[in-house]
Amino acid sequence: MSKRLFAEFLGTFWLVFGGCGSAVLAAAFPDLGIGFLGVAFAFGLTVLTMAYAVGGISGGHFNPAVSVGLTVAGRLPAKDLVPYVIAQVIGAIVASAILYFIASGKADFSLSGGFASNGYGEHSPGGYSMGAALVAEIVLTFMFLMIILGVTTKRVPAGFAPIAIGLALTLIHLISIPVTNTSVNPARSTGPALFVGGWALQQLWLFWVAPIVGAILAGIAHKSLFGDE
Repeated sequence: MSKRLFAEFLGTFWLVFGGCGSAVLAAAFPDLGIGFLGVAFAFGLTVLTMAYAVGGISGGHFNPAVSVGLTVAGRLPAKDLVPYVIAQVIGAIVASAILYFIASGKADFSLSGGFASNGYGEHSPGGYSMGAALVAEIVLTFMFLMIILGVTTKRVPAGFAPIAIGLALTLIHLISIPVTNTSVNPARSTGPALFVGGWALQQLWLFWVAPIVGAILAGIAHKSLFGDE
């Protein structure tokens, strides 16, 4: 279990450091910024690379919502859920702390830019409402879990699941960065929010509730429609 938890810590660390780091450090870099497209690929690549690196140890969740969905679907023992979530959240916080240290090394750095936090209303990149954010996060997490559960069945050739999962997360970000800055991952949302404080912590509830609801629905749907494989 200690190896599995460290794998989840490391994978979530890389997801937050790589994904949020690309948003904070590189998205709007003068002249050569990577923009939304680059950030979307950065998140997808973090999951793809770490799923191959440590997925064989822990299952490669790196996301409390994924762990919840897999528990509901019967893929993860319920006794492992809380330790997995704790390891993931710690990984996200440590990644955010290191990213904050690096980002604050620039003279004009300010947390007022959001520090890649998720938000709705005036804190949504595109000004989307709380209702729009809630629905987007539920639907996108539901689809993310349906993909994860589908590509990890015995019907699918072994070894290709991380590619599909990484590309799915990329697509999810391409859809929803303008809406919420894209969460579908409560740990990813928690790390940056702790450093921004204020509005980010006040809105954090949505980025726990919506992904977990979407994950539970996917776990139920997949198990009901396709069985537990």
